[in-house]
Amino acid sequence: MKLRSAQWYAGQDRNAYIHRAWMRRGVPDNAFTGRPQIAIANTASDLTPCNAHLNEVAASVRNGVYEAGGIPLDLPVVSLGETNVRPTAMLWRNMAAMATEEMLRANPLDGVVLLGGCDKTIPSLLMAAASVDLPAVVVPGGPMLNGSFRGKPLGCGTDVWKLSEEVRGGTLSQEDFTSSESAMIRSRGHCNTMGTASTMALVAEALGTVVPGVAGTPAPDSRLLQDAHQTGRLAVEMVGVDRRPGTFLTKASFHNAIVALAAVGGSTNAVVHLLAIAGRLGIDLTLDDFDRIGSRVPVLVDLQPAGRFLMEDFHRAGGLLAVLREVRDLLDPDALTVTGRPLVEHLDAAAVWDADVIHPRKEPLVAEGGIAVLRGNLAPDGALIKPAAASPHLLRHRGRAVVFDSIEDFHSRIDDADLDVDADSVLVLRGCGPKGYPGMPEVSNMPLPKKLLEQGVRDMVRICDGRMSGTAYGTVVLHVAPEAAAGGPLALVRTGDIVSLDVEARRIEMDVPADELARRAPNQATLDGFAQPKRGWERLYVDHVQQAHTGADLDFLIGSSGSEVSRESH
Repeated sequence: MKLRSAQWYAGQDRNAYIHRAWMRRGVPDNAFTGRPQIAIANTASDLTPCNAHLNEVAASVRNGVYEAGGIPLDLPVVSLGETNVRPTAMLWRNMAAMATEEMLRANPLDGVVLLGGCDKTIPSLLMAAASVDLPAVVVPGGPMLNGSFRGKPLGCGTDVWKLSEEVRGGTLSQEDFTSSESAMIRSRGHCNTMGTASTMALVAEALGTVVPGVAGTPAPDSRLLQDAHQTGRLAVEMVGVDRRPGTFLTKASFHNAIVALAAVGGSTNAVVHLLAIAGRLGIDLTLDDFDRIGSRVPVLVDLQPAGRFLMEDFHRAGGLLAVLREVRDLLDPDALTVTGRPLVEHLDAAAVWDADVIHPRKEPLVAEGGIAVLRGNLAPDGALIKPAAASPHLLRHRGRAVVFDSIEDFHSRIDDADLDVDADSVLVLRGCGPKGYPGMPEVSNMPLPKKLLEQGVRDMVRICDGRMSGTAYGTVVLHVAPEAAAGGPLALVRTGDIVSLDVEARRIEMDVPADELARRAPNQATLDGFAQPKRGWERLYVDHVQQAHTGADLDFLIGSSGSEVSRESH
């Protein structure tokens, strides 16, 4: 087996001397002769609290790599913390993917173990791995333990949205809200609801990039370290048989990922991430595939935000493999995994141990709860809604639009007692897409008007070209494409226009004649709300980012550049 790293280390010339000499520093002499060099792409950071424990996970990976005969190499990569980064972590997903790809390609590496957890870290790592196409396997960092407050489960993210609305509605004191804060995050790990972090870990496993059975293991669980050790061993094996993403990730892999996304009631954010990963592989994946494959799949997992339980319960109840066994007939049996075996071969021993958490196929939580793709004159290129997290009575609705031109406009007016809004109104927020914000922030689950909360209203139809947290809930139409800043018709909606939503018919429309829309132009407040960066990454991003319905990647990053070794450095 000829290793890629031999192009640095083999030979007796001065360049090989330089490469070896500077890397010796305590490693054995045979480290450079036939032993696979395995990077551990590590997104640990104190500023990404959900990933802060990944250094411990990396240590277990190192042990596994060494045990299997490889040489482990720590490679810190860009880390994106969803809770702290402004204006939104999504602005830098593509940058993190690009930086990781370039570092993997530029260095003497034969394979990589990808350590991620928080929302954008696993997608960015998979985008990078797909583009460089070295043997690669993911170890998800895992969810935190269940939170609890005054004897009741407390889910991170989901209960933030719920409790904050109760404060605004006058049914929960500010003191109680604040005291729940320390009870919500009680261990290491990412969100314990079916937010984007949990979703992407599970979807990555269904895609075939995680050792089956590992995703969803809680971060404090010692079995995660055991699995990390075994994954380090597997990475060396993958190099030996040249098992690269390009050899096992196919359209069938994405089919299974979409089925899993629906069955677990996963985050809408997974759609934009899977589209971007597919784009790096040259796989023709579209929004229509999500509707065709996933929209009629039953939701089996009773987990917040669509249900009651949390990720620790999900793992105890049997985890992803138990869910996939229930929908085995919907999976593509040919799709392979990092183990070299089809995903379906890993389902035989799976079992549901708690039917309250993971429902049997014949008694689903929601009969048809997969993410639905909407189209119409408000979203010619598509928009998404998550029916399982919506109010059933609002899935078919007509109402008068109340329009906000920017997030600042929204915050300044939403609680105005004189705002002309009622429970039947449709809240429309624009200027929050990839170009407009920039970065497509998680603002689509707009807080409801305070005066309506005080009346007992807890959901309204909301429409936005941005995203929402996977932990969020409500009747929210999001990822509207094209966005307002890219010339989409969302920029033309006016307060008072009648908007109709029909999820069953897959339509989102404004009742405005086409000739009237053709005469309209965006108002100045809308235009003033769009991002206008002058320099740096934001400028590059706005100039090159694509729309949500294709994955919001940069146009010049679509596809793969492979792992070809570049010219010599000395």
